[in-house]
Amino acid sequence: MSSPDFESLGIASPVLKAVQQLGYEQPSPIQAQSIPILLAGENLLGVAQTGTGKTAAFALPLLSRINSTQKTPQILVLTPTRELAIQVAEAFQTYARNLKGFHVLPIYGGTDMRGQLRGLERGAQVIVGTPGRILDHIRRRSLKLNELNALVLDEADEMLRMGFIDDVETILAETPDTCQRALFSATMPPTIRRVVKKYLGDAKEVSIEAKTKTVERITQRYLMVKGHQKMEALTRILEVEEFDGMLIFVRTKSATAEVAEKLEARGFSAAALNGDLSQTLRERTVNRLKKGQVDIVVATDVAARGLDVERISHVVNYDIPYDNEAYVHRIGRTGRAGREGQAILFVAPKEHRLLRSIEQSTRQKLTIMQLPTGEQVSGQRVQQFQDRILQHIETGNHDQFKPLLEKLAEEHNISMTDIAAAMTSQLQQERPLFPKIIALDTSNQGRSERQNRPDRKERSDRPDRKERSDRPDRKDRSDRPRQERPRNDDIEMVTYRMEVGKNHGVMPKDIVGAIANEAGIESQHIGRIKLEDDYSTVDLPDGMPKEIFNHLRNKVRVCQQPMKLSLPSSSLQKNHPTSEKPKDKKSDTPKKSSPKKDTAKKQPE
Repeated sequence: MSSPDFESLGIASPVLKAVQQLGYEQPSPIQAQSIPILLAGENLLGVAQTGTGKTAAFALPLLSRINSTQKTPQILVLTPTRELAIQVAEAFQTYARNLKGFHVLPIYGGTDMRGQLRGLERGAQVIVGTPGRILDHIRRRSLKLNELNALVLDEADEMLRMGFIDDVETILAETPDTCQRALFSATMPPTIRRVVKKYLGDAKEVSIEAKTKTVERITQRYLMVKGHQKMEALTRILEVEEFDGMLIFVRTKSATAEVAEKLEARGFSAAALNGDLSQTLRERTVNRLKKGQVDIVVATDVAARGLDVERISHVVNYDIPYDNEAYVHRIGRTGRAGREGQAILFVAPKEHRLLRSIEQSTRQKLTIMQLPTGEQVSGQRVQQFQDRILQHIETGNHDQFKPLLEKLAEEHNISMTDIAAAMTSQLQQERPLFPKIIALDTSNQGRSERQNRPDRKERSDRPDRKERSDRPDRKDRSDRPRQERPRNDDIEMVTYRMEVGKNHGVMPKDIVGAIANEAGIESQHIGRIKLEDDYSTVDLPDGMPKEIFNHLRNKVRVCQQPMKLSLPSSSLQKNHPTSEKPKDKKSDTPKKSSPKKDTAKKQPE
């Protein structure tokens, strides 16, 4: 019996269009069983682990029934933590991209209440929040549930463990009797059963058993890395890691082509494998992988089903799977025929819950992976270069070139070493032996672990907790007058321009924070910052990857203003990866800085 697709489940056409645009191919088991029940307006009890695709299981059908003209809350989702609230709200926004006039509002503790009040006054059809803060708004009468159509309790057992169950019951009592209710939980302790019986008495039950098990002979590692830094991190791993064949898994069909193209541009032999390819092309790609004609295949879960290639030594989860079972199937593509296998998982800071769920499901701790350093990348390139030279010496006939070089050395009175060095410099231009690599921020794992400790109540959701906005203002030490940061004399710097300045209320700490968080450049590598009225300049390490430059140029904001980072024409180098002609030549005045001429003191480490 074939699995259903999203179209056959009956979700509304604008929501279905969003799913198709995202490239999702088939619903997970929890989605296939839950969506028809919720579309029919029935109550639902879902027993499933984190990582089974629960968010789409309730978001897609509830969005299909939403009234876009009604601005009061129609759907309320309760989550145990602020991180999950943000994640669920983002998912709703993504799935509702084709619904006109749609608004979702995340509400959780630890942030200024005034911003949430303004959001509620403007109106939102979907509210996602933590129990304590939702209850605060209900008591303030800023959140009214009288027109609520659906309520979802996500990870109910986690809310019980964190001490929120009383708040949850109080909120449930405030909802209309006609309100549709859905509860999702990995386990069903007696207290949760009581809540189900009292508030979801006629609920249909969907249970997804965890079939995952420990995978033998596979070394599993994970790397904490931000989304826009994944390609840079992957490239470094491929440079250093010794692999035979590799499978890279992504979530969507469009991502397979995008990642494969970027790898090809970086000199790796890669191909895409997705459901849009004809069966003939898919078989051809797999055969090329088997024969060693291609080393890397970028695939979706559906396209890689049944794939059995012995030479696959590594599986990289470029996008973390939402389904734990999918994770096991993915990494099971390696470690075949008694061989050892390697599995690497990329985890964004907000995805730490999915990592924890995978570890619980597989009953195996993943080892944290250190990103290869510039020295390791350089060392590997030098070794490969030496190996190629030695191979040519052993297998080739170079006698005809020796007199030519001897004559060159004699006529110009230069040594063979100098000639060899010059030729090496020419040969390595496209793939430098000593590349300049910007540091990526992969230090978020400790922070994420602290944020997700299940045995500590979310402090800002405690009823007796005073709102931050009610406290007397405290002077921020970083607000002291300071317009320049000393440079690091050991790193060659380039001066960039950004279209934010004093008139926008920007301070040096705002620029440092934006660059450090969004580009992963450590603060000690951010040099002198100069603030003007309408723009600012900042010194950053030379050799910034183009992906990071484009991210800072097009997507990052500072104090609600677009950064619009630019590299002036006077600062461009021929081989600079971010070389682009600026649109406004008049404003492009900063020049490339030389660290040797700067007498400022080096920052303390």
